[in-house]
Amino acid sequence: MASTNPTNGSKITPKISSRSREKRTIDEEAGAELKLGEFQHSSAITVSEARELLSMVFKHRLEQGKYELPKKDTERGAVVNKTQEYLEIFSRFKNRESVEAVDRLLNSQPDLDPFEKAQLGSLCCDSAEEAKTLIPSLEAKKSDEELQDLLNEITKLRNFVDT
Repeated sequence: MASTNPTNGSKITPKISSRSREKRTIDEEAGAELKLGEFQHSSAITVSEARELLSMVFKHRLEQGKYELPKKDTERGAVVNKTQEYLEIFSRFKNRESVEAVDRLLNSQPDLDPFEKAQLGSLCCDSAEEAKTLIPSLEAKKSDEELQDLLNEITKLRNFVDT
C-alpha cells in the first residue's frame, strides 16, 4: 500500500520487512498423518521445556560473564523479550520438577511421535476429543480411554504444581 510524500507528491512505498519464503518441496502437514518434512524424525520440546531451557542458558551465560542481556530498545532485545513473555504466558508448567515429570510421562508413550508428545505437553487438553481434534494423528494411535488417562495424568501434574 503506497502513500504520498507531502513535500513533493511522489509515491512512497513501504519497505518490505520480512524475508522471502523458501519454496516448499515437500508437503508438510500435522494432520491425521504426520508429514513434517525434514523435521519428521527430529526432537520436539514443549513450550514449558523451551521456557526452562532458555532461562537456564541465560542464567548460565550471565554467571559465566559470557552474556549481557540485550537492551529492550534494540531489535534483538525486543525479540528476546517477546520470546520470554510468550514462553512465560503459555508455559503450562513453571518449575523444573514439573517440566521433567511431564517429560518422563510423555516419554513413557513409545507409540507417540516427539511432535505429538510436545503438543500434548504444551496444549494440556481436557479431553481425548479435544486432543484428537487439535492433534489428528492421535486418532490412529490411542483409544479415547488411553488418551484420557494420559491427559488426566498431565492434569494431575499441573494441579499438583498449582497448589
